Order: sequence, then structure tokens, then C-alpha cells
Amino acid sequence: MLQPKRVKYRRVQRGRLKGEATRGNTITNGTYGLVALEPAWISSNQIEAARVSMTRYIKRGGRVWIKIFPDKPITEKPAETRMGSGKGSPEYWAAVVKPGRVMFEMDGVSVEVAKEAMRLAGHKLPIKTKFVVKEQSEEV
Repeated sequence: MLQPKRVKYRRVQRGRLKGEATRGNTITNGTYGLVALEPAWISSNQIEAARVSMTRYIKRGGRVWIKIFPDKPITEKPAETRMGSGKGSPEYWAAVVKPGRVMFEMDGVSVEVAKEAMRLAGHKLPIKTKFVVKEQSEEV
């Protein structure tokens, strides 16, 4: 699973998921992309499950880029623990995703194959997603 090698703080505050994505909202590497339509925390397990489903469907034919990284530690307190006594221990890592963020990119396959692979990957994620194609107008 993806996780940072080291972080400045072991536990972070929750924060708010308001607004649209201002960075990472354009396709940079590939031709096809999977865009988030809702705000969410995407765990490293969900990112890996989406990646595996995409690469299995394209049969290692094209190239896949993961444009999100889980750098937020999510803490949980043990079950049946009384209130108080501090913050829980970090349990997993999550990526903060806002609407408009390009999460995955793909290249080297046909549109039909890319669309189906992205659809399968979108089912592994806890949010609604959209398949997008890079505009070819900038190359002319």
C-alpha cells in the first residue's frame, strides 16, 4: 500500500472538504483520466484496489499513472473505549480528494478499453467519478 516514508506530525487534524480542486484538475501525463465528482478521503487500500482492477483489465497493455497520494494519517480509537484519554493511534493513510481532481490517468490503449478500465476502477472508490479525455486542441 502507498504511504509516506516519514511525516512531520504523527497525527493530524481532520480538516474540511470544501470547494473544488484547484491543483491536479487537468490531465498531464496520459490521454484518459478518472475525475472525482465528490469530496472524500480515499484510503491507500482503495487506491490500490482501483489500480489493480485497471491494470488487470488492460492486461498490462498501456500505462497507468496514480495522481493522488495518501499522506494523511487517519486515527481510530479502539473498540469499546471510554471517551477522553487523548487521540487514537494512526490506523491507515488517506488522500484528500476534492471534486474535479484527476485521480488516475491512462495512455497506450483504445478509448473503449480505457473507458471500461476506468469504470471498473471507479467501482472500487467510495465516490462518483467521471471518465474524461484530454483535449487535442493544444497540440495543433
